[in-house]
Amino acid sequence: MSTGFDATTSLEQLAAAEAAEKITPSAAENIRTWLTEPRYSEYAALVADHITKADWQQLDDVFWTVIPFGTGGRRGRMYPIGTNAINARTIGESAQGLADYVKEQHDADARLACAIAYDTRHRSREFAELCAEIMVAAGFKVYFLDGYRSTPELSFTVRYHHCACGIMVTASHNPPSDNAVKAYWSTGGQILPPHDRGVIDRVMSVETISRVPFAEALADGRVEYCQDEVDHAYQQCIVALGTPGPRDIKIIYSPMHGVGASAIVPVLAASGFADVEVFGPHAKPDGDFPNVPGHVSNPENPATFDAIIERAKHVGAEVILSSDPDADRLGLAAPRTLGGSDWATFTGNQIGALLAEYVLSRRQLAGRHTPADYVVKTLVTTEMIRRIADSYGARTEGNLLVGFKWIAGVIDDVGPDHFVFGTEESHGYLAGTNTRDKDAVVAAMLAAELAAECKEAGQSLHEKLDALYWQHGCHAERTVSQTMPGSEGMAQMKKLMETFRTSPPQTLGGFDVAQVRDYGNGTVRTADGEEPLDGPRGDLVILDLTAGNYVAVRPSGTEPKVKFYMFAYEPAEQLANLDDAKAELNNRLDAFAKELAAFAERI
Repeated sequence: MSTGFDATTSLEQLAAAEAAEKITPSAAENIRTWLTEPRYSEYAALVADHITKADWQQLDDVFWTVIPFGTGGRRGRMYPIGTNAINARTIGESAQGLADYVKEQHDADARLACAIAYDTRHRSREFAELCAEIMVAAGFKVYFLDGYRSTPELSFTVRYHHCACGIMVTASHNPPSDNAVKAYWSTGGQILPPHDRGVIDRVMSVETISRVPFAEALADGRVEYCQDEVDHAYQQCIVALGTPGPRDIKIIYSPMHGVGASAIVPVLAASGFADVEVFGPHAKPDGDFPNVPGHVSNPENPATFDAIIERAKHVGAEVILSSDPDADRLGLAAPRTLGGSDWATFTGNQIGALLAEYVLSRRQLAGRHTPADYVVKTLVTTEMIRRIADSYGARTEGNLLVGFKWIAGVIDDVGPDHFVFGTEESHGYLAGTNTRDKDAVVAAMLAAELAAECKEAGQSLHEKLDALYWQHGCHAERTVSQTMPGSEGMAQMKKLMETFRTSPPQTLGGFDVAQVRDYGNGTVRTADGEEPLDGPRGDLVILDLTAGNYVAVRPSGTEPKVKFYMFAYEPAEQLANLDDAKAELNNRLDAFAKELAAFAERI
């Protein structure tokens, strides 16, 4: 890289590249800013070096837009420069903007604190210290979790230390190339409107990033290591949510190279589960995630269980638990029959149904159920949750956009006293009110309790799920994604969403599209016309098919892809043979997926 550069020459080369359509206008505008404005002076030479090398595709990728706060915070691929990349500048702007906005919401003499944690990803500790330096310079006391810790523990820390905000450095289950910051409000939940817009407005207006050296702030107490105290309090709160019962079950647990062993292992031990093996190949914290397929530690992917299942068969384990790198998502696998050798994983919707029924049943048996009890789910989470809750006389709050932050918001809006369980289809679960984010730690404890209870009853977890199907109807769900990277992908996504809004398919898999729910425009359209939609506003379209089937379409809030959520259903009263019903529903989902892909291909 050159150490000096001629700004005039770089700007001329940039203008020529834009005129030749080698780079998008939005990228060119952002690059000019980084070349000319003093706040980006330390990065300007590197930007100019890319221009000299005519590295237009790379420049376009990292400058064509500004990373927004989505459903999972500000997340993206790490690269030393760029508004659309995670680097010291974009992380620094995020922390500075958060600090500025939070201070505006409090009196000038308020004593403010911020909790900060980080996961095992590359540069996570570096970015966490950077955020701490900025928050201290802004006048905040920082409670810092020293060592790899989970996202739900960060949420807990915000509440435990009465912080005004929190920062978690993680990109969850994304590839090793990525990192991110998740911003949390004083509730312990991720930032919701209108504060999310307020934070990004401050981020975009940041001129100067002020810092106090981390070592200096640690020495004088403005940064305080708090992990020992918080670990104990957090784990004790989770253990208190457990219920007495059988504990005779052999568990294999995989942290998938992430942080989960810092909490899940001690919580299982404190809950009475003595036979727990941490899967060796996944035990080491490693941001490259070397021993999982494709180096992507996502429990939604059944392939991440293959090697663990082989180990489980070898040692006679009876259930497998796994968590993603920041331990907010839980995966589950078990033999189809007790003692059998045919193992299968569970989808996020299936785990949610099992855990919701378990928590509601325990609450009822303990005599703590009231008509005010409620569960929470999103619009793209299985309706089986609602049917289970109905059977227990509990209410379902389910008119929510994708993202656990909306579930957390409901807990605070409706009130935590009667909150029972929250779930989303992407393997996120929460019981209790100690945190305001999905929590693989509490989910792992509940799943272990349920597995042990089923074993004592002579029933596998899969057979337990089948029993719920007989009671509430057979449900099948599937999510497929279409990746659309870069500026061209964004344009393609917008066109795809607009087409689903205005000219959707008339049928899918032989089922008519009865109505179109457009959460972007706030309308419901049927053959009889258009009416206002009772629901939140967001970039989501749901096609309601006949016979209780439906399909939802939305762009991901954290990755460059469009997601198709497909739901098939057969009512309990129409079930004759469960295996036949499952096969029929899966064939139905196959047809939905094939026709959706063909429809998208034509756009």
